[in-house]
Amino acid sequence: MLLLSLTGCATDDWSAPRAAPTVVGTPAAGFMPATAPSPEATVVPADGSWQGVSPSAGYRVVLLTSGSDATTEVLNAAVEDWASEEQVSLRTVVAEDSGAIRAIVDAMDMKPDLIVSTGEALVDALAMVTPNHLDVSFLVLGAELAEPTYNVTAVDWTGAGFRGEGLGSATHFDESSFTPERSDAAIRAGAAAVLTGMTGVVLWIE
Repeated sequence: MLLLSLTGCATDDWSAPRAAPTVVGTPAAGFMPATAPSPEATVVPADGSWQGVSPSAGYRVVLLTSGSDATTEVLNAAVEDWASEEQVSLRTVVAEDSGAIRAIVDAMDMKPDLIVSTGEALVDALAMVTPNHLDVSFLVLGAELAEPTYNVTAVDWTGAGFRGEGLGSATHFDESSFTPERSDAAIRAGAAAVLTGMTGVVLWIE
């Protein structure tokens, strides 16, 4: 069964007309590499260089999540805190183990500006769905797709990096690396990358 929940203002109507979302602010030096990264490249931004970049108020985000493990929960809390601070309109789609693809479709049907994914169980399903929906922006936190298309951006660090498709983790998995501070950095860095057009890459943060 698929569970839907709404975070934030219950009167926020996503069907209402609105101006196109914009980026507010610019990243600091060291966020973007000197030359444009190639598709699927790993980019290592300077620590904190993503600070000061925000979406315009009302930016529509779906938090697509699966699992109740501690790592997923700390990522979800960071996304919710970021959304509250940045006046992001956030809705949540929770997928059970058997409903990953259905959950992704439901998230896309909401027509958000961005879908943020947390939970390793969604990675393989995202790898199947995202290449067929290049007009939808995805941000994967604490994991990555083995062969992402340009609409999929990921944020990883030492201790994370699950890739799915039988590849396991790009690094040694360490649950303790999923701290509130690193999770906050992950959503902020990832959102800054999407907002500034540096997509289809893996951001590697410390």
